[in-house]
Amino acid sequence: MNTRDQVIRNTLFSSLGIYTEYFLGMLTSIIIARHLGPTDFGAYSLVIWLVATGVVITNSGVASAIIKFVAELRGADRQAQIRPLLTWAWRVQGAFLAIVLLGGTALFLLHGQRLVANFNHGALLAILLVTTALRASYMLNIAIAKGYENFRVTAAIAVIVAPLNLLLILVVWWLDGPMVWFLGTYTASSFVFWWISRRQIEPLLPPAQPYEPLDEGLRTRLRSYTALVAVTVAISFVTASEVEVLFLTLFDSAASAGQFKVAFQLSSGALLLVPGVFGALLLPMMANALAQGPEVAGRRMAVSTTYLAALAAPLVAFGVVFADAIIGLLYGEAYAPAAFAFALCLSTGAFSTLSLAASGYLLGSDRQRTLMFVVLGGVIVKVALDISLVQRYGLTGAVAAYGATSVLVGTVMIGIALYHSGARLEWGRMARVLVAALLAAGIAWAVRGQLAVLPGLVLGGILLSFAYVAGTLLLGFWSAPDLQHIQALHSRMAGGRPAFVGRILGWAARRAEAAA
Repeated sequence: MNTRDQVIRNTLFSSLGIYTEYFLGMLTSIIIARHLGPTDFGAYSLVIWLVATGVVITNSGVASAIIKFVAELRGADRQAQIRPLLTWAWRVQGAFLAIVLLGGTALFLLHGQRLVANFNHGALLAILLVTTALRASYMLNIAIAKGYENFRVTAAIAVIVAPLNLLLILVVWWLDGPMVWFLGTYTASSFVFWWISRRQIEPLLPPAQPYEPLDEGLRTRLRSYTALVAVTVAISFVTASEVEVLFLTLFDSAASAGQFKVAFQLSSGALLLVPGVFGALLLPMMANALAQGPEVAGRRMAVSTTYLAALAAPLVAFGVVFADAIIGLLYGEAYAPAAFAFALCLSTGAFSTLSLAASGYLLGSDRQRTLMFVVLGGVIVKVALDISLVQRYGLTGAVAAYGATSVLVGTVMIGIALYHSGARLEWGRMARVLVAALLAAGIAWAVRGQLAVLPGLVLGGILLSFAYVAGTLLLGFWSAPDLQHIQALHSRMAGGRPAFVGRILGWAARRAEAAA
């Protein structure tokens, strides 16, 4: 299986897993948000954010190290060292988890009443501790599967567990349960995620024998990588996550926190579902590419950034044009203030998506220290903006802080990766993508507000999609190898039907070959 086919295969399995988990997770979130209302949903979102923070700190550098070094050892045909690597990772994760649980308990006992009032704090603390441990173990299992580039496992877990979680939420909704019941289902689903993931990765785990201890050079790299990435990931979580929920709760209101959570979750989920599926493959792909040489990795980073832009552009165009209709349809009129926040979070969050290839290159080339300083600078900027803007402008200030930081960190990350790799972005192709997206947005804008909400979204999405694809073909975005591969897929998977699609692809391929 060649590299292109393997990437496409992994992308399909990754897509299945991520689409299932996040689509059903988004549906679950919508049900909870509509049931609780902005104020209680803001409090619920804060609890989920606290669990996510604990998981990130627990796994931080360990999960990333497993992905990178398992892929690297496999690429170097040193599979006998994988078992010692995993044993070391489990031990380190256990130490991090103990620190998180003890530190989190102390902080909650001191400040829990201020963050979440009118709640049984003993039950809440138990939910936080148990769920953090379960989710951290589940995410480490996923990292093992990614290190083996076995995205079938992630798809299987999502297909099994996500529908079950939705069913539990529907039962609580039907019984008109309070917020604590929804938190209870979150804990129950965390246990199922952990148990199923453990069963799924067992066939991947190497046997205890033959056993080859980690060599000293690898141990040194492993410790350095994990320590630096642990700090980087923990800090970057503040930049990438909805920490504004915390600041809005402290400085504005729980209702504003609920509005921001809706906008952030919908935009980040959309960016993950569309371009981010490909981004999930980049770290192991970059680790393998770097083993073939820096020029190969640099070229792959530049091309990957181009395709991330091609995937993100129509999504952003659709979200900005139809933001009001999307929020109204999904969450109801109570969340109308979240529409502008959604449009801005989607537009600016795309810069973080574009930097995924650059981030994968920096991690794969052992430049964790550089990455750490970039992320640390982003955190300082974001926290400073949040504190100053949220107190003055509430929800608008939170959106401005998030957007400014996303653009800044994404741009700097790409710039540094280009500097170290010596690669150049494909500015011409990326400009064609932008023009195609703008033209498609203009066409979709013509039907905005002309029909009922759902038919308007469907028609607008169809028009935008066709206009965008046509624009990329007419503007010459696709390369000849891209088009030839698409032709092969069209012939193999659709039997060459409809025929006019094959003729268009053939014309575009001949045109691209002539221009090359």
